[in-house]
Amino acid sequence: MSIDENTLGVPRHRRAPRGLPTSSTGARSLRQAQQAGATLGTGYLGMGAAAVAAVQAIYGLIFFLVHLSQYPVAAPAIVAWLIYLAAFIGSVTLVAIQGERLTGPVMVIICAALLVVVILDFVAIWKLHNVGAYATASVAVGFGLLPLVTLRPARELVIATAALFVLLVAAVVLTTPIDRITFPQQVTVVAIAILPPSIAIYAVQRFRRMIQIELDRVLVQSTVTQPRFAVGMLASDELARLDLAAEKLLDGVAIGEIALPLEPHVASTASTLATELCLHLIEGRRETWLYHAVTESEYLGRAVKLADPSSLAGLLTPEQRDGLLQAVWLLLGDRRTRAAGTSITLTLGPIQTPTTIASMAGRTIEVPIDVTSTGIRRNRVVPATWNALERVGDFQTSTHQGSLRLAIRCSVENPADA
Repeated sequence: MSIDENTLGVPRHRRAPRGLPTSSTGARSLRQAQQAGATLGTGYLGMGAAAVAAVQAIYGLIFFLVHLSQYPVAAPAIVAWLIYLAAFIGSVTLVAIQGERLTGPVMVIICAALLVVVILDFVAIWKLHNVGAYATASVAVGFGLLPLVTLRPARELVIATAALFVLLVAAVVLTTPIDRITFPQQVTVVAIAILPPSIAIYAVQRFRRMIQIELDRVLVQSTVTQPRFAVGMLASDELARLDLAAEKLLDGVAIGEIALPLEPHVASTASTLATELCLHLIEGRRETWLYHAVTESEYLGRAVKLADPSSLAGLLTPEQRDGLLQAVWLLLGDRRTRAAGTSITLTLGPIQTPTTIASMAGRTIEVPIDVTSTGIRRNRVVPATWNALERVGDFQTSTHQGSLRLAIRCSVENPADA
């Protein structure tokens, strides 16, 4: 793992929209949230979706049996229902046995079975010339996709739902005369089959995104209690790896497994370990908590630029740090809801000449913080933002090219008195 990675495990200078290649704690947690399985509470959503699909299957099966005598050829519809029930029960059983995971090959088999179900149902009702009135198993397929929403990537479910929509519309156009009596039935049956999985896909994706944002925010918020200079949230894993490698090397020398003088390749390894440890120690004396909070966050790192050449952010108290981070989060909002190109530039310093009696006595100094935004209008700022800024210090607002600008005067303890 490299220290140049953020809390989502994405390299700072090469941010990938998908894939989390590291083994850090934050990356592992976010990787679980993005995996194909049901995680972070989505398992409960999957159980509810399976219950809804089961209720709809019972209703559809009863409706089919009631109108069975009207089918010219009922055998294809009967086979379609048997295949659907087998696929539904089999997938639920497999998930219960193997855990809340569904592999790609199993997903392909399930989709192939559902496709056969749709085709056989259409074959059975083709001569009735009214898909909206007699489609049963094909409609149940839409509900059958609900439990899969929490187990497979959204793109696979979108493709399956779109394919079902195309098949239903094609069957309606090819078999059903459209008039003012039949048209509402056709629209209703297509909506009943398509809307549940579509809504479920959107809801689960929003739920997972909410979890990811909150997890990232919690990890970033942990920096408010760090010392003035720190090595970063992700450095612990790297330091543990280096410490283990150094212990193995020293232990090998101590017990005689590694002869002295060291072989060239062993000496090269020792030199590399020493260099990396020195770099980590130097890194911990150069970067402040705010630098790590911004650069190691997947969301802040994309939209926040930091200019703190004198490392003044380290002088802020935990309460001031918390207020500043909270204000930045509230100003940015959700990445999906804010306008494209929205960004914030944080500039700290230079330190102004003391003007108050306390500061003239050398007890405090004033750290100016300039917050320049792009694409954030003052009338869109929520009231909680002002409350957070009050915890940082006195501030003044202005607008520049239609965007909000903040000038904060933050009083902190003079480091010379510490």
